[in-house]
Amino acid sequence: MPIDLLVLGAALLTGLLGSAHCGAMCGGIAVGLGSAGPASGAAYRAVATNVGRVLGYAAAGALVGGLGGGLLGVLAIEGLATALRTGVGLVLLWAAVRIARPRFAAALPALPIWRWLAPLRARLPGDGPLRPWLLGLLWGWLPCGFSATVLTAAWLEADALHGALLMGAFGLGTLPLMTSLGWSGARLGLDTPRWRTIGAIAIGSSGVLTLAAPWLVSLPMLHSALAALGCRSLAG
Repeated sequence: MPIDLLVLGAALLTGLLGSAHCGAMCGGIAVGLGSAGPASGAAYRAVATNVGRVLGYAAAGALVGGLGGGLLGVLAIEGLATALRTGVGLVLLWAAVRIARPRFAAALPALPIWRWLAPLRARLPGDGPLRPWLLGLLWGWLPCGFSATVLTAAWLEADALHGALLMGAFGLGTLPLMTSLGWSGARLGLDTPRWRTIGAIAIGSSGVLTLAAPWLVSLPMLHSALAALGCRSLAG
């Protein structure tokens, strides 16, 4: 199946513009993991834990996307694939609302997964270059509002590869701010009304196009443009 650049771009923007929220929710973890060792290795630990976190996101996306694909295969209901794509579009619109008006958009409920992962953390090597990668991988399974929102879209993608790519794109968007937090606590200034509005418009537009794509592909003038974006409804 083609890679849906429209959805991946929206996920990347959600991570980039939502990273200020991620910093507020997980900034303590980022700083704590980055400072857990000598100052000379702070940059390495910041990069390793955050790249590990993105890999954790991708693994979670692959899992839920595979589960969604299995559900799609078992049910075999006509029009279900289109309905799932509609769900992805709605999730992107919800992400746009959360970016533009974070105070008025409730987060999806988060499970206490970090506490469940505590026994695994205890089994990690006590020191060495591999430890921050493994800590970051576990960190990627800690849900927050934005990651849970995008994870819902990954499930609706109904494909392990596309679910992994979707969550990976979201994670990449969060890297600049979260890595800088882990290293020095610096901010990039993305949490402003102007940038939130620009990002919300871009993500919301992607959501609208994702919703409308199954019908827009019937228009010859738009078919090639949607195909270039990797619109997966063309394959269904």
